Amino acid sequence: MRLTDSHCHLDCAKYAHDIDAVLERAAEAGVRHLLAVGTGDGPPDLACAVRLAERYPQFSATVGVHPHDAAKVTPDTYSDLRTLGLHRKVVALGEIGLDYHYDFSPRDVQKEVFVQQLRLAKELELPVVIHTREAWADTLAVLRDHGTGSGIFHCFTGDAGQAREALDLGFHLAFGGVITFKTAEAVREAARITPADRLLTETDAPYLAPVPWRGKRNEPAFMTETVKALAAVRGTTPDCIAEAATANFEALCLRPRSWNRYTEDSHGN
Repeated sequence: MRLTDSHCHLDCAKYAHDIDAVLERAAEAGVRHLLAVGTGDGPPDLACAVRLAERYPQFSATVGVHPHDAAKVTPDTYSDLRTLGLHRKVVALGEIGLDYHYDFSPRDVQKEVFVQQLRLAKELELPVVIHTREAWADTLAVLRDHGTGSGIFHCFTGDAGQAREALDLGFHLAFGGVITFKTAEAVREAARITPADRLLTETDAPYLAPVPWRGKRNEPAFMTETVKALAAVRGTTPDCIAEAATANFEALCLRPRSWNRYTEDSHGN
């Protein structure tokens, strides 16, 4: 089984002492590629995922400002993101979006930073990785006005109706450990109706470990349980889920970019 973890945060301190062992377990479980999501602690350091991807060949990276950190953005942030977005290991911009659960940044600031990053993604021809929490209507409104329909709703925890709205905008849906939770029947229904060519798998490690590790530090090797749950929900095999999700990730994030006016080279892997 060849698995792809389309969203993880292995740059965080929880893996500082054993990341090599974590990656060994991932490889043993069949995880061949990982997308390091590069929001870290927010600006000014935007390159945490790039550093990880430079160190380990099985990683690609994103860059972006999480909505929690929107208030930290300065004009230099966007120029730094533009430069990092041209790095050969960077395949998406994210995670970006809106989070009204904590409101760590004012909502109007979150929206402005979200819009500016969507514009930058369009300029760089990068798909986006969307984070939305308790902000569904506003997230969809911004994407309808400014999005390109190329990207991922990460850690999708909505219902079937919300899944259809995201799919209608052209997005892929990534499912993680939540799909194994007893209370997540609405998420399982969303996974049931997601077309096979829009389905992705992720861990969001170190968060949201699947059953039987719920509440513990998540890691990419645990994605096998998520894939088994997705297979049961969709009436297929784990191998079929893994194959489809990996092919979808490669088509969305690893495709060659067009000739780039900044670097005079093809952008992408």
